[in-house]
Amino acid sequence: MTIFTKMSRVIAVLALGLFAVIAQPQAAQAQDIINPTAESVTEDALMEALNGDAQVQGRVSIPDDLSSGLIKPANRGWADTHGGPVRTVNLIAVVGMIVLLVAFYAIRGKIRIDSGPSSERIQRFSATERFAHWLMAVSFIVLALTGLNLVFGRAVILPVFGEGVFGTLSAWGKVAHNYMGFAFMLGLILSFVYWIAHNIPDKVDMHWLSKGGGLFVKGVHPPAKKFNAGQKGIFWSVTLGGAALSFTGVMLLFPELAGGEAGWQLYQVIHGVVAAILTAIVIAHIYIGSVGMEGAYDAMGSGEVDLNWAKEHHSLWVEEVQGKSSDGTGDGSSRPGTQPAE
Repeated sequence: MTIFTKMSRVIAVLALGLFAVIAQPQAAQAQDIINPTAESVTEDALMEALNGDAQVQGRVSIPDDLSSGLIKPANRGWADTHGGPVRTVNLIAVVGMIVLLVAFYAIRGKIRIDSGPSSERIQRFSATERFAHWLMAVSFIVLALTGLNLVFGRAVILPVFGEGVFGTLSAWGKVAHNYMGFAFMLGLILSFVYWIAHNIPDKVDMHWLSKGGGLFVKGVHPPAKKFNAGQKGIFWSVTLGGAALSFTGVMLLFPELAGGEAGWQLYQVIHGVVAAILTAIVIAHIYIGSVGMEGAYDAMGSGEVDLNWAKEHHSLWVEEVQGKSSDGTGDGSSRPGTQPAE
């Protein structure tokens, strides 16, 4: 045996040994790799889980572990509540209020200025007050419409306009709903700061309520300050209801703050019910401030209202403002005195 033959054998043995060292960890790694076919859930096992209370759990690479739950039978109760009672509350509140207002308009008609429009106007709200109102009003309308789409869109919009329109509308509506919520919160805070001092209930409100605010009988105009009892009710409904919507909305945007899945579901139910009730109240407010009462829109339109309208619906406030005007005092939010209409 030549020396070259011996050397070649030694090299071959060393090569085999080196290959074994390299291949061993790779073989171990190969054993750790999951075979998707062998390890995946079979269809029979999946159907068996769906028929019972077992949870179908997946795996995710993101921090949100809740998203790994593919099917959770425990959520069926929440889904039934959200699709049943919550939807029913929305239907009764919104549609019921619209029907009620249509009937009221048919019977009572538009509430006119009994003494007729005058040639004088008085400033009721400043530009900053109107900005706060419209910021809150416009954002709430967007939130209400996009929220109602989530509740009724699949049953109303989808069959009429098709999947494409409904899908696009819902996708953009979700974005608008999420971001317009912050504009609503800002408007809510501003309106609270501007008007809280004028919305403390007092004995004048009791007399106003006893007369039905003059809404049902022509010629009846109970005295009221800057805000009557009905407007104070709107103020506190929007303030408290808006605060509840803001809080629950933040919880829905950031589920980790909601205290788990059960907390998030509870906040969503509360959000849906409060939104339905507040939407119905706001619809009534929009009606009175537009087609329901002559001269009411000007308060938030130009900020100046007809003097006769103001005397009929807010006589105590007019006396206060004109009293301040006569002694040379006043504030920037309610400009004292009157001026000829242009």
